[in-house]
Amino acid sequence: MIIVTRPNVTTAELDHIRERIEVLGMRTHVSRGELRTIIGCIGDEALLQEAALVSLPGVESVTPVMKPYKLASREFAAEPTIVRAGDGAGAAVGGRRLAVIAGPCSVEGRDMLRATARAVKAAGAGMLRGGAFKPRTSPYAFQGLGEAGLRMLAEVRAETGLPIVTEVMDTRQVETVAEHADVLQVGARNMQNFALLSELGRVQRPVLLKRGLSATVKELLMAAEYVMAQGNRDVILCERGIRTFETSTRNTLDVAAIPVLKAETHLPVMVDPSHAGGRADLVAPLAFAAIAAGADGLIVEVHPDPQQALSDGDQSLTFHAFEALMRAMQPFAAAAGRELPLPVHLDLREAA
Repeated sequence: MIIVTRPNVTTAELDHIRERIEVLGMRTHVSRGELRTIIGCIGDEALLQEAALVSLPGVESVTPVMKPYKLASREFAAEPTIVRAGDGAGAAVGGRRLAVIAGPCSVEGRDMLRATARAVKAAGAGMLRGGAFKPRTSPYAFQGLGEAGLRMLAEVRAETGLPIVTEVMDTRQVETVAEHADVLQVGARNMQNFALLSELGRVQRPVLLKRGLSATVKELLMAAEYVMAQGNRDVILCERGIRTFETSTRNTLDVAAIPVLKAETHLPVMVDPSHAGGRADLVAPLAFAAIAAGADGLIVEVHPDPQQALSDGDQSLTFHAFEALMRAMQPFAAAAGRELPLPVHLDLREAA
């Protein structure tokens, strides 16, 4: 249930409304916008049936929320959520400026990571991605550098100022990864790892939640609800393609899911065109489509030498290809009413 207050509601009236709800055994969530304030009621709504909330001073309307995801629903927020990581406008997801997260699939070494970070920053990316722990289909494939990779990411962040996005795979890793990273990523395979989601809800770090291989939009939003229910409201949703009968691409990008999510939730929505297409030549057209459909940002895999990459080389862009992508996205961003930073001149010798 949501309570919409009058525009001139006072702090005392807000406190009184919340006290009236909480004394009945429910929790409240307050979302303040420029024009209105919304109080979300979390718990058994039957407890409020006899509370006569509409008659309380400062209350404009009371509306039940029928959706199973409460905190993630659009009705629970006065305005769309902007999730911030680190410092600077480039690390905000959900505002007018499109967020771009770029970097290698896996952290392979300090030099390659430093070169990639400098290159993607010069091209306009606002955050650096890189996997320290890698979930792989084969147990014999490269699994990441672990804590050594986390330390490299932190070192490169100190040098470049780029906030770090990296995946966490297990509840036992949460504390360690949170010490080094600015955004904790939940991969598609872990979208319904409810123990992990709940643990991430207890840390003060934004969570980038990727849609599962065969998950519905509702299941994605319920996964976000697990994180938010524990107190962490900084969740970024990510459409990265779903598994269908089609074999010409790695996954099938569900472009329609973007406007559906934007209508259903106040949380920002990003798209991963690299994993959706699985090929470097498909990244640009899928990125264009994502921006046109209303995505708040992109997460793109970039590598200094994709042919030598230890994971996902086929879908990784070179430095020049990523810079070209950032330039090519400018008119799409403008047409969608969004902004992208313009790349500066990229000198590969300096980046390396």
